[in-house]
Amino acid sequence: MKFFVSILLTALLSFVSGLYLPWWGMALVSFGVSALIGQRPWWSALSGFLALSLLWGLLAWMIDTGNNSILSHKIAQIFPLQGSSLLAIGVTALIAGLVGGLAALSGSYMVGRPRVADAD
Repeated sequence: MKFFVSILLTALLSFVSGLYLPWWGMALVSFGVSALIGQRPWWSALSGFLALSLLWGLLAWMIDTGNNSILSHKIAQIFPLQGSSLLAIGVTALIAGLVGGLAALSGSYMVGRPRVADAD
């Protein structure tokens, strides 16, 4: 249950932070949500990765369909993506997911939750 709450809260707060903060505001949100919701570090990293990769992938896809894939196609031609708009969106989602996952992992380690063996 904490896993899904963490994903939803991270995605929602990251969307709101994107309205007022630069792109790295999503890392702050992922770090904060991970520090507040007690999960094991790797579950926390996975929830941060999924939340931000899904959010940025969806937002990039919505922007892409709004302009008939013109911008993403040109960007995909600059990078070695064979002109594929979907691959450019996938790379965008992957980068956002890595930022979110590493920030969530850092937040989880910062709080220092006890390991399973220590929680007896």
